Amino acid sequence: MNVYAVVLSGGAGSRLGQVRKAEIRLDGQTLLGRVVRRLPIEQANLLISTGPGPAAASAAGTALPDLDGPLGGPLAGIVAAVAYLRERAPADAILLSVAVDTPFIPDDFIPRLVGPITSGAAAAQAFWRGNAYPTNAAWSLSALRDLPEQISNNEAINSPKALLAQLEAAKVDWGDSHSDNPFANLNTPADLVALARRCRQSSL
Repeated sequence: MNVYAVVLSGGAGSRLGQVRKAEIRLDGQTLLGRVVRRLPIEQANLLISTGPGPAAASAAGTALPDLDGPLGGPLAGIVAAVAYLRERAPADAILLSVAVDTPFIPDDFIPRLVGPITSGAAAAQAFWRGNAYPTNAAWSLSALRDLPEQISNNEAINSPKALLAQLEAAKVDWGDSHSDNPFANLNTPADLVALARRCRQSSL
């Protein structure tokens, strides 16, 4: 099975004082470092979406800037990953997208999301107790091969949520196995405090 992952780490953290989320530290470790540590994927198959502009080198994996154009946000990172992989990865490859601000992604994140793809789904999306996390998803690369051109032609896809809906993505809900939200993310200073507290309590 050929599995690749793109960590969506290009967010500017506008609600956090313009601090790049990837560089925020929880208990001494960056969010990017925490997420990468929880992804058992070899470095050669790991992409780090860095957002618009030139990409600084990353020790975690291949740094990947957004493609030129008006599209921004997490979908731009997925589009850039597709454009990069479709010339380098096997036709049956699976791409995982992971938000950099979800440092508690579960240990079975990869097998549970990849399972529906191997069974024929075009995509699979993470949920917890009915709440959707569209940036944490798995995608059949073959289903996305034309995505860069679709975006450049201004087709009506402007978010991972819209793309998942178009692909009729399978839903994978961790509510049955996790009492705490494994996809808790960071958008506000209050979220930062809560995540830092959880890190200390969990020793992760």
